[in-house]
Amino acid sequence: MEIYKSEFVISSANVSQCPKPDRPEYAFIGRSNVGKSSLINSLAKRKNLAKTSGSPGKTITINHFNIDNKWYLVDLPGYGYAKRSKTERKKWNSMVQQYVLMRSNLLSLFVLVDIRLEPQKIDLEFIDWLGISGIPFVITFTKADKLSGPAADKNIAAYKRKLSETWEELPPVIVTSSVTGRGREELLDYIEKTNKLFEEKQ
Repeated sequence: MEIYKSEFVISSANVSQCPKPDRPEYAFIGRSNVGKSSLINSLAKRKNLAKTSGSPGKTITINHFNIDNKWYLVDLPGYGYAKRSKTERKKWNSMVQQYVLMRSNLLSLFVLVDIRLEPQKIDLEFIDWLGISGIPFVITFTKADKLSGPAADKNIAAYKRKLSETWEELPPVIVTSSVTGRGREELLDYIEKTNKLFEEKQ
């Protein structure tokens, strides 16, 4: 699958403001500064579709993008930004939980994880919550260009070992780099196959 048209639709402060759930939807989420916006731009082959920033915690709304008038790509606020107040973090948790649990056309989440880091508690807790809630997702490692192959493989293996402590079957994994384009086709293939399942149910 290739993307020919991508455009920003709306920024929503809560789920009720999101577009009508009439087409497949895929959301990107992860810790602040994990490279969400860069990966979205790489996927769409557009430099400034999703706004990137050197300041963590920039995205604070649910941002919808229309892809080829066929499906939605969604940029969710990053979690785990320490400089946010308790009130802001509580508001984030409530908004994201409502979106993930209530959005009927959300077919899959891409949970972005920085491949350079050891398994982080906050990522593992979020992944476990998705599993308990029965939400389909893909662990999407970012910034693969920053590590050598063996180092990247070592960190991915560490994540799988940690997850194996509580998961009977591990979720799918895709390794990406917004710089080199690694994983782009794999992500789009996954979306294309999942879109077909949505169409079959209609």
